[in-house]
Amino acid sequence: MPIENIEAIIKKQFDKTLKETNFSALGQLYKGKVRDNYTKGNIRVIVATDRISAFDRVITTIPFKGQLLNQISTFWFEKTKKIANNHLIELPDPNVSVVHQCETIPIEMILRAYITGTAWRYYTKGESISGIILPKGLIKNQKLDDVLITPSTKAETGHDIYISREEILNKNMVDKKIYEEMEEISIKLFKFAQDLCKKNGLILVDTKYEFGLNKGELMVIDEIHTQDSSRFWIFDSYKEKFKKSQDPDILDKEIFREWLMETYPDKFPNIGPNDEIPPITESIKVETAKRYIKSYEKITGLKFKPEISNVLERIKKNLKKSKYL
Repeated sequence: MPIENIEAIIKKQFDKTLKETNFSALGQLYKGKVRDNYTKGNIRVIVATDRISAFDRVITTIPFKGQLLNQISTFWFEKTKKIANNHLIELPDPNVSVVHQCETIPIEMILRAYITGTAWRYYTKGESISGIILPKGLIKNQKLDDVLITPSTKAETGHDIYISREEILNKNMVDKKIYEEMEEISIKLFKFAQDLCKKNGLILVDTKYEFGLNKGELMVIDEIHTQDSSRFWIFDSYKEKFKKSQDPDILDKEIFREWLMETYPDKFPNIGPNDEIPPITESIKVETAKRYIKSYEKITGLKFKPEISNVLERIKKNLKKSKYL
């Protein structure tokens, strides 16, 4: 689809984005930064909204974002189901996943193959990350010798906190055997995804995994290898850009984070929980939506066909059709 066409479609969807839902019939509601979760018995219905978060705050909505995230997560869950069990049952709507209700493990497993983003910000301050002290002399966006696991606590609100493996085990936050299984699965998932991304001309730079227990069985939950939970760079241009000390060509929401920091340096990245969100321009919303679409197509090899519609009404219709409402 020509660039001017997709930009026009994105703009027409601005007033139809999905900001929030309230389906009381689905069960008890818990609102995450991006997803609305409804729990009833052993089932959870997850609605991926179009909200976009950065620096632990919901900033605005981006057209088609929820659908793209939900569909790319589904793509990866299907591709990796032989590596690890996951919570997915079915998709009654492009924005909705019906999943097994799991007991959430309160630790996020963050894997990093390059030093960039938060890790780079910690490094430049001389601080360790999850108890790991990186060697001196590293350059921004440099490939690391080994994949790092930098776990963090999973906060319901506010900032997640990086925590060391030793502290997790010493405080018995997670059973040692389960934690080791989480590490093993995370490495396998990350390396599988790196290989697939490389074949499609992308670098999977870093990502996070969340886990839960379903009747004692460890499952990957939430999302996997999406543009919200991962950082993707263009493979072909990375080496040349790195040699010139230029930032890589990116396909994730880092462009949105960087825009916030450049446009409002007095607010980001240290925006407080009660600070007012500043105005977000139409142009950055369009560009962010285009990045989400491009990365979806690049990773999956599928064409995204955007449909201008009232997302909330479509979800209601499909949930009724599937007997969830």
